[in-house]
Amino acid sequence: MNENIFRILAAVILVIGAAISSTFRIKAERTGDEKISLKEEGALTTVLLRIFGLSIWGGVFAYLINPNWMKWSSVELPDTLRWIGVALGILGDLLAYWVFSNLGHNGTRTVVTRKSAQLVTGGPYRWVRHPLYLMGLIGYIGFALLAENWFIGLATVLVFWVLVRRTDKEETKLIEKFGDEYREYMKKT
Repeated sequence: MNENIFRILAAVILVIGAAISSTFRIKAERTGDEKISLKEEGALTTVLLRIFGLSIWGGVFAYLINPNWMKWSSVELPDTLRWIGVALGILGDLLAYWVFSNLGHNGTRTVVTRKSAQLVTGGPYRWVRHPLYLMGLIGYIGFALLAENWFIGLATVLVFWVLVRRTDKEETKLIEKFGDEYREYMKKT
């Protein structure tokens, strides 16, 4: 199959996902009632998320600009798996819209909960407590398959691992904010 078809699809999926994410994140920042600090994350979490996240984005952009730049980490996959990657990328974009539209102005880049935040338990939050993490995992694993690239896949798994590790801190903050209401939500979801 022509590599340019996969690159074009990857670019479209990436642009749509970035547009959805940035639109909702900018709205949340503008309607937020305070400046959100990354200090609550902890230095190690912040550094690891930045390193692994930049690794994903670097690999993605290198693939889009010139796939030969990522040849060192390519793995030959059947076209069927690459098309599954395309489907996962599209699913990631659809989930991004669903997650962000339900999260509203509550979203932050950190474990800190806004003072004005309201507990969201509908939409994807009805089934998964942290659907944003799951959406990212699905989308970027899809991208790794589409690009036939183990480095992008590994960086994605590492980002997800860090996010899973920080979940306890995030849930502690949510319990501080919402108390028993969040504890009940945790029991059901």
